[in-house]
Amino acid sequence: MNSETLRILDSIARDRNIDREHLFRDLEMAMISAARKHFDSLDNEEFGCEMDRLTGRITIWRNEMDEEGNVVGREDIPIERLGRIPAQTAKQVMIQKFREDERNSLMEEFAKRQGEIVAGTVTRQEGPALIVQVDRAEAFMPKSEQIPGEMFKPGDRIRCLVLDVRDAGSQVKIILSRGNPDFIRRLFEAEVPEVAERVIEIKALAREPGQRCKVAVASVDSKVDAKGACIGVRGSRIRNIVDEVNGEKIDIVLWNESSQVLISNAVRPAAVEEVSLCFELGRATIIVREDQLSLAIGKRGQNVRLAARLTGWDIDILTPTEFAKGLEILQDTMRPIEGVTDEMLDKLGALGIISVFDVEEIGVQLLVEELGITEEMADIMCASASNRAREVEVEREREQAEAAARAAEDAASTDAILGGGEERAAEPDAEAESAADSILGGSLRSVRVNDA
Repeated sequence: MNSETLRILDSIARDRNIDREHLFRDLEMAMISAARKHFDSLDNEEFGCEMDRLTGRITIWRNEMDEEGNVVGREDIPIERLGRIPAQTAKQVMIQKFREDERNSLMEEFAKRQGEIVAGTVTRQEGPALIVQVDRAEAFMPKSEQIPGEMFKPGDRIRCLVLDVRDAGSQVKIILSRGNPDFIRRLFEAEVPEVAERVIEIKALAREPGQRCKVAVASVDSKVDAKGACIGVRGSRIRNIVDEVNGEKIDIVLWNESSQVLISNAVRPAAVEEVSLCFELGRATIIVREDQLSLAIGKRGQNVRLAARLTGWDIDILTPTEFAKGLEILQDTMRPIEGVTDEMLDKLGALGIISVFDVEEIGVQLLVEELGITEEMADIMCASASNRAREVEVEREREQAEAAARAAEDAASTDAILGGGEERAAEPDAEAESAADSILGGSLRSVRVNDA
């Protein structure tokens, strides 16, 4: 019987990855609980138990105590003497202790694997969440961490990121993710040896799961082409990553310490004419030609939104005409103010303050500090800019309303020509949709990092 007990403990320790010594101590504690139950004792020090690690022999004893609480002797207790009810107590305590050990073992194991990619098997679906068997643990992937549009059924193999490991009382809650940006980062480490070896660094990453991802990379070795290494021969490396995330588009962006260069790279494939930075507002104004506007914005503003997240800058997109018009309005508003010079206006432009809206936003104090003017003069400049900004906003709303009306008339005319529109394509071209967004939805051309 003793050798059988040892065999069972060894099997439990091996299968559940539990320290063998923990199981011996758990069994000893269970036998002490059984003895206390049998003798109706509340004293934790009255009984003791030891299991021989080689033979499996269990020895239980009762301590004899003097008046001062010191152990002066002990009386061995045969296991058979404990009876059926205490033995049942020992069994329950052992099961509870073994479960605690297994939970602690899982917690320790998966806490070390947090942030790593693991492979598992989908076992079932609970509501919108997936339950995945990873080794000996059941893990949980909530809807928010799944890639939109992906479908899995029981038995499917799946690769996921261990996002979080939580102690949930009697169990360990392991949360998986395929939608987290770090999932893409780990895939690059798995597919691109230079990334795993830190020859190429992933400096920043922005992602909209299932749609598009931008990854900024830099090489610490001038002989290694960071972008080319990530793409691989004939696109083999990047294709493996794209296949893993179900066709999600991945843009490789070259990192640059210059914010202007980085932002230009981040909004590709659009060609950027100029980038104006306003450090006080944390904003970059990108100037692109009319024919590049829809590319810079992307479908429903996705390209500029990801660029803002990647670079950490708020981004506004303007055409050269719009940029020049904004500067012209600013200068026409400021010049009539007594004391304002061309040098001051040039300095505002150098600071990235390119419109009356910017003057209104930066406020009096910054004008005083940067231009060396009085608060009274700065107050006048801000008030003038604020009044002109309201007029410009009204003009913009009127122009947008007129553009929307013209678009509606054009659509109605096309419907009439094609017989009610039944022959028109159900889905608009993505580039045409972006162009329409840029005309009718100016908010897509101005992205704030916090809102992105």
